[in-house]
This record gives sequence, structure tokens and C-alpha cells, in this order.
Amino acid sequence: MTALHVVLLVALVGFGAAIASSRGVERFVGWRYLFRRRRSPLVFWLTIVNGLVAAALPAIFLTVQWRPGGLAQSFVAGGAILALMSFTTLLFLNFLSVFTTVSISGVFCGVATLIVVLSVTSGFQEEFRKKVLGVNAHVIILKYGLDYSEYRDVQKKAEKVPHVVATAPFVFHEMMVAAGPRLSGSIIKGIVPGQSDKVLDVGQMTEGSMDVLGQSLAPNGGGPPLPGILLGKDLAKKLHVKIGDRVSIVAPLADFDPSLWTPDGGKAPKAREFRLGGVFSSGFDEYDRRLSLIHMKEGQAFVEGGDVVTGVEIKVDDIDRSMDVTNQLDDLLNTDEKGQKEGPYRVIDWRDLNHNLFTALELQKTVLAILLTLIVLVAAFGIVATLTMLVIDKTREIAILKSTGMRSFSIARMFSTAGMTIGALGVTSGLGIGLAICGLVSRYRYHLDPRVYLIDKLPVTVHPGEVLLTAVITLGICLVATIYPSLRAASLRPLDGLRYE
Repeated sequence: MTALHVVLLVALVGFGAAIASSRGVERFVGWRYLFRRRRSPLVFWLTIVNGLVAAALPAIFLTVQWRPGGLAQSFVAGGAILALMSFTTLLFLNFLSVFTTVSISGVFCGVATLIVVLSVTSGFQEEFRKKVLGVNAHVIILKYGLDYSEYRDVQKKAEKVPHVVATAPFVFHEMMVAAGPRLSGSIIKGIVPGQSDKVLDVGQMTEGSMDVLGQSLAPNGGGPPLPGILLGKDLAKKLHVKIGDRVSIVAPLADFDPSLWTPDGGKAPKAREFRLGGVFSSGFDEYDRRLSLIHMKEGQAFVEGGDVVTGVEIKVDDIDRSMDVTNQLDDLLNTDEKGQKEGPYRVIDWRDLNHNLFTALELQKTVLAILLTLIVLVAAFGIVATLTMLVIDKTREIAILKSTGMRSFSIARMFSTAGMTIGALGVTSGLGIGLAICGLVSRYRYHLDPRVYLIDKLPVTVHPGEVLLTAVITLGICLVATIYPSLRAASLRPLDGLRYE
């Protein structure tokens, strides 16, 4: 739990203490003003029927095996959410006045909406981070220039840094992948089996195995043995290839080192043949459509620079410490004996590597939270209106209480108790409904277009800290909403309430 969460928890306890500190008569009178004067048989039977529906639909939704994204599943899921919200409203309406129920409904609708939206946006952040960190390392050490041949020494130095778990070299090129007449652009990544699998997790192997990297295997249709290659599932589908088929990698340039280019524009493009040894599914559309994995030595063969790499990948034991590890590596590799930083290495962590993506997600989450907080503010105006009407309706009773010796501060605390009761009931029911909706949405597994959203299912992740923050902010808004009606009630004089009696 962070310091912010501790502060929020203390604030929440303070709200509860403020209500608990009121005397018994103040709480009793404040709560009595909220209750319904007459019970309605119609509302009672509607609550019973709606309660049965609200219990049956979620049970049906959770037990039946649905076709994902089907109309029947959508109807039952939507009906379960509506039945749950209407049952909550009718349940309050059995005991509380109409004005009070409407105010509570506004609060719990705002809280539930905030919980669902924050959980979905957090789900996107978690899912993107998990997918990105599957194929990309936590920290990457690059080098300015094309002569990165001392990578083994860099690995040894990096492995001595605290929190570093594993290191692995890699090569990285953009090339063309061909299978017969079919051609596609691809990102070719050369890795070292036995080292890279300790740093990366490319996802689920739907066909074949990663063990084919570095092996020479005979392709389908005969011919000489060829080195193995792994393709993303969408890339393999686009090329119409299966395990054992020939796959060609075509380099767009004869050499990646400009110093070796010839004056007439360079040599002819290089092409090498591979055997498809496996198909992986990372769950991230960008990688499934474009990524190809080969052995690092095969990737180095496209470059005439010899035993050079693009960079060194590093895995840390805690991704939240990746920035600290990055700074330590930067100082270790780029600081000379005089203490000046003039080294050729560039050390970046996973946040910098995907800065635009995660910044956009964080900004989107913040903006949505601010906009949806307006729902809670609208509900707060409902509390103001309810308490103001209550003050007008109870003017005579307030006058009697004051004439018997009750202080103005006690009158104000009495209406503040009533307002905070509305807020507490709204927040409690809103949290319950919001978490229930999150559970239904998570089970629903709403399908997304991976070409637009990069993932194929709507993710939902509930963070306790965000739930606590939503509850505290809502209670704070409700507390502020009680100030004006409470002060108005406290300012009434006994003569004003009894003048026309």
C-alpha cells in the first residue's frame, strides 16, 4: 500500500469518525428523516420479482456455455446488469423516501461507472504491458554504431548489477519474408536459445517448438537441411505455410554497414531459406502479424560485420525497479575513469521503449476518470436538493428542537449525518454493483478487433487502490454537498418555524 493509499484510508476513517461522533439523538433524527413514511405493497412485490430476476440472470450467464459474442449472451449479460441496478433501487425504495432513493441511485450509478471504466482502462494497461514485456525485455542496452562486438563483456558487467536476473544478446532487422509467390514485411529477430528464453516469453507455441532454432532440418518436399524459423500466427496464416514448409528471408540491402556499400548503389539483396519449425501466438496483434524469430547466428549472416549484435536484453526481478537498473547500467557502462559520461551505450527500459503507447493509455485513463467524476458531482447536486427540501419540510421540527435547547451545531450535524448516510449507502451499493459488472464483463470476454485495439478481448483488472480512491473522493464530494443544507438548517430561528403555528 502506497503513502497515497494510507492518506486516503485515514481520510475515509475520518469521515466515519465525524458521523460516529454525533450524539445518538442527532443520528436518530437524521436517519429518521430519510425513511419512508408508508410502505407500498406494489413496490414490495416489484422488489421480490426483480430480485428473482437479478439472481437468475447472473446464474444463467455464469453456468451456460455461450458462443463468445453471441446475441443471447449479450442479452443475458445486459439484462443481468439492468436487473441488478433496478433491484438495488427498489430495495432502497422499500425503506427510504423517493427523494432519498433518487439521490442514492445517482451516487451508486456514478460510483459503479467509475469502477468499471477504471477497471477496463487498467486492464488495457496491464494487458499491453504483459504482451509487450513478453516479446521485449525489461531493459535493453544498445550501442551507437554498428560494431557491437563486445556484447559478452557487456553481459558480464550487467549480470553483476543488483536485481538483474538474466541477459541475452539479439539482432534485429526489418526484412521481407516470402513463401512461394506470397510476400510480407517482417521484423526478424535473432535470439540465442537457452539464453533468450530466460529473458523473453514469446507467448504460446500453437505449433512446433522453439527447439528448432539453431537446428538444420529437412524441409517438406525434400532438399538440403535448412535452419529453423518461428513465425507469428497471423504472419504464417498470411503466407499460407505449415510446419516444414520453406520460408525465405530477403534482405532489402546487400549490407547494413554503409562503409561496405559500393559506389554503384550496393550489391544485390541477400536471400536465405529456412524451414518453418514453429508458430507462436503472443496475443499482441503487432507481433503476431510481423515478428519472425531465427537463431542469432543466422541473423548475423545477413550482415558482413561478423559477430556483432544489435543489443543486449536484460530481465529484472521486479519491473518497477527497471528504471533503477537502467540508471545503474548507464553509469557503469558510460562513465570513464575520470567520472565523465562519454560512453557509446544507450540503456533504455520498457517504459521508454513503448513511451507513446503507455503515455496515451495513462492520459486516456485520467481524462475518462475526470469526465466520469462529473456523474458523481451531478449526484451531489441531488443530495443538495434532497437535503434542502428536507430542511424546508422539517422547518417546524427544527424550530421545536431549537426551542427545547438543541444547539445550531447539533442541527447542522443532524443534516450532515443524513447527507453522509445517503453518500455511504450510494458508495457501498455502487462498489458492489461496479465489482459485479466487472466480473460479468470479464466472464463475457467481449471481442475486440486486434487490428484496431492490438488485443482480441476486452480486459478487466480491478485495483484495490483505485476502488478505495473512488470511494474516498465520492464520500468527500457528498460531505461537501451537505454543507449548504446543514448551514441553512442551523441558521433557522425557532420563531421562523413557529410563526404560523
